[in-house]
Amino acid sequence: MPKKRKNRGRSKGKGKGREGYTYCSNCGARIPKDKAIRVERWMSLVDPQLERELKKQGAVVLRKKVVKEYCVSCAIHYGVVKIGGYSERLAREET
Repeated sequence: MPKKRKNRGRSKGKGKGREGYTYCSNCGARIPKDKAIRVERWMSLVDPQLERELKKQGAVVLRKKVVKEYCVSCAIHYGVVKIGGYSERLAREET
């Protein structure tokens, strides 16, 4: 059977062994940690309009890091990653 990708869609290296599992933040599917698409975003604890006013006055507004891990299908559906064509995949693998 032909291989579609050189790394089979995972970032696991040679001789690394089994990788742990995690759950998709959206659908709850159990996926290998190295296959999950991890997104880190900083979120403010204050609404955006109030944050702008506070920053104008020189106040420090706290933010927290929100980490989400998506399965491949959810990441594509929600626009976190885009579907690449065959030629784009070849160009990425060569670099």
